[in-house]
Amino acid sequence: MIFIAACCILTFALLCVSLSIGKYELSVTESYRIFINILFGRNKVVTMADEVVWEMRLPRSMMAVSVGAGLSVAGAAMQSLLKNPLADPYTTGVSSGASFGASIAIVYGFCLLPSITGQNAIIVNAFLLSLIPSAVMVALNIFKKNTTATTTILTGIAIMYVFSAMTAMIKLLAKPESLSEVYIWSVGTLGKATWDNIGVVTTVVISGSALLMLVSRHLNVSTSGDKLAATLGININALRVYLLVVISFMTSAIVSFTGTIGFVGLAVPHMVRRIIGSENRYLLPASMAFGAVFLLLCDIIARSVGTTGLPVGTITALFGGPLFIYLLIKENKLLKG
Repeated sequence: MIFIAACCILTFALLCVSLSIGKYELSVTESYRIFINILFGRNKVVTMADEVVWEMRLPRSMMAVSVGAGLSVAGAAMQSLLKNPLADPYTTGVSSGASFGASIAIVYGFCLLPSITGQNAIIVNAFLLSLIPSAVMVALNIFKKNTTATTTILTGIAIMYVFSAMTAMIKLLAKPESLSEVYIWSVGTLGKATWDNIGVVTTVVISGSALLMLVSRHLNVSTSGDKLAATLGININALRVYLLVVISFMTSAIVSFTGTIGFVGLAVPHMVRRIIGSENRYLLPASMAFGAVFLLLCDIIARSVGTTGLPVGTITALFGGPLFIYLLIKENKLLKG
């Protein structure tokens, strides 16, 4: 509980700092003053500084908090469910399906729902097609009763390769400007966050996290093996379907608005486990809290690089990859010792 409280305090501190980061120069004090005045209705958004803080930087920072929390709690639940340290929210193939859908909208301007264009078409396509790989995995677990965690993981990998191949074909035929947009989307960015979409993502993350917390005790038992769970009266197949549906829907909603932000759902749960252990009643909320800190910090760094900044996905991969390797090596030494 102390760790979670510390992460929440650090999140708020980083949120205040993030409001001063960008091409438009503002001090932390000035940014915080604008934020507080508008929040409590003392000022309206009238000046350029007000608009930069309230309409551009704050939605992006809030999106970082929501996305970091959502991907992290989904990754922690997926690793416990599949009993695999390499599992993450994208194991279901959500990211590959979303990438294919976004690529169709960006390159060809085609939307699965008629009369929708522009950024909304990308979001709709990404969301709908991201659900296809998840639906296949859920159907497999429903109709094949003895499906193991290994089979679930391998199915997700196979689906991911199919959608990745189709996305690669679209990229080969794309114009340079479209290809650039597809690449930025596939890396993952928070730059398109607005007050409209932050409300959707935050609602989905809070709802999905609550549903995951409801079965945290069952998750603890499932990590000990399917047979033990069955002897304790837990329907492991129903639990797996339930978690796959919740995680897939939550991840699909996130990816549709931000693209594929890697390593958050993979690395953050491992870092948290080393601090508080594997008890899912505490691991899930702690992963949410630390995931918000991690992604917000990465986004601050991403904004600070160069004159235009970088997509946050490049920073999470740059820091998350080596950190994850270090954790695996250290964990292996501990097991041998």
